[in-house]
Amino acid sequence: MKTQFDHMMDGLNDVEAFLAGEQEGFKAHVPQEVDVKAIRNRLGMTQARFSDTFGFSLDAIKHWEGGRRTPEAPARALLTVIAKNPAAVLNALKPAAFAAAVGSSKPTTFHVKADRKRRNSRGVTRRKAHSASGKGSR
Repeated sequence: MKTQFDHMMDGLNDVEAFLAGEQEGFKAHVPQEVDVKAIRNRLGMTQARFSDTFGFSLDAIKHWEGGRRTPEAPARALLTVIAKNPAAVLNALKPAAFAAAVGSSKPTTFHVKADRKRRNSRGVTRRKAHSASGKGSR
């Protein structure tokens, strides 16, 4: 079995061969595990909205989050990009809708609010509570 160092050296050798013109292309690293629920929660989306927005089936999201299935390599690759740059994915999948949402036809970057926690005057973190009417309370 290869050590972590051996894997790193293999990668460096691949880079060197590519730069020297001895090798074409590269091998992308796709993580073996992706925390779909954490990605979705960071974006503040429901399972239904996440599946509609990024083109996954709702059942797949439920099964992935429930641990009954694991995303295949292409889905893990897309989920990794969504986790790191959701704007790029939205712009690629739905350019007109994305441009309308940000009010411009030019490529742009937007920031997704990842933390919905609030801090009180003593610095204690609290989540915003929601009543049945849909309005927040403190």
